[in-house]
Amino acid sequence: MPGPAGLDKVYSAVEETARLLDVPCSPGRLSPVLKAFGDELPGAHIVFSMAAGERHRGELDFDFSVTPRNADPYASALANGLIEKTDHPVGSLLAQIQARCAIASYGVEYGIIGGFKKSYAFFPLDDFPPLEKFAGIPSMPPGLAGHVSLLTGLGLDDKVSAIGVNYRKNTLNVYLAAAAVETDTKLSLLRAFGFPEPDAQVAEFIRRSFSMYPTFNWDSSAVERICFSVKTQDPGELPAPFDPEIEKFARDVPHVYAGGREFVSAVALAPSGKAYYKLAAYYQKAQESSNAAFAANRDDGAS
Repeated sequence: MPGPAGLDKVYSAVEETARLLDVPCSPGRLSPVLKAFGDELPGAHIVFSMAAGERHRGELDFDFSVTPRNADPYASALANGLIEKTDHPVGSLLAQIQARCAIASYGVEYGIIGGFKKSYAFFPLDDFPPLEKFAGIPSMPPGLAGHVSLLTGLGLDDKVSAIGVNYRKNTLNVYLAAAAVETDTKLSLLRAFGFPEPDAQVAEFIRRSFSMYPTFNWDSSAVERICFSVKTQDPGELPAPFDPEIEKFARDVPHVYAGGREFVSAVALAPSGKAYYKLAAYYQKAQESSNAAFAANRDDGAS
């Protein structure tokens, strides 16, 4: 079985994948993230992800796991000039979570065009933080605390498997392990959030989802959107209109593990009823046990 890729192979794979989507890629675009996290990449989980539609065209996200041995990824990004320091609560959230919760691994979402976008924290598979305690962390968006009773009532109080902090949009994704959650509960959550009923194709996709994550911000108590993710080797299962970019990406995206390509497909739903669709492809799978939570929870991290 092929081993973890070296940095030269990682760069070549990013460049090759960017060409599939006509995303301009050069050493100058990637050198900042390679300088900051290059020591991690040869042994990391690496995922390439894209979103369908004109609004998202022209970007490729390069996501990877980070072991918890060193500084958290936001601190590393600050230290390496990948992002500017902010007084917004989004800038202190990851450190506060780290001080209160066990972390199995971290992750980074880095856009070839957009740069450092997001930090992930993945919790140990046997030690998910209790929702009420988690929502009480000082820098959490107030909207999460406002939904604790609802989520607890649906039996989701012990399902927080990961978080994604988006520093470009000042939002928080709260990932809920959904593989063992009944479809009726998932649909009830949609209704309780005030989202319209999905059509039959999307409802079937939701039934199969292994992860779901509402997105919160600091300016509203409402849920901004909710995303459902499915692991698959058949990206044609994505309940989306035909998109030639998705088809090309799915057919030709590189990978360095044995067997066929593995994907995570996702649908992101908004309260308005609008949806957009995303596809993430595993490029490399880490062998280190500290990344187990990343592997179990990884989806494409909705923007």
